[in-house]
Amino acid sequence: MEKAREKLIGTDLTVAEIAYEPGFEHPQSFSKMFRLRTGLSPLEFRGSYN
Repeated sequence: MEKAREKLIGTDLTVAEIAYEPGFEHPQSFSKMFRLRTGLSPLEFRGSYN
């Protein structure tokens, strides 16, 4: 999850591209896990740093 957070902040990769890198088959699964661990969706997290 730490690498995903770094990529959300430091790259223009889409959430789907970030989700596929560690092996998630569905970006929705990644988004759900990300929200459970951080309290924010990946897009909300990215928006909080822009």
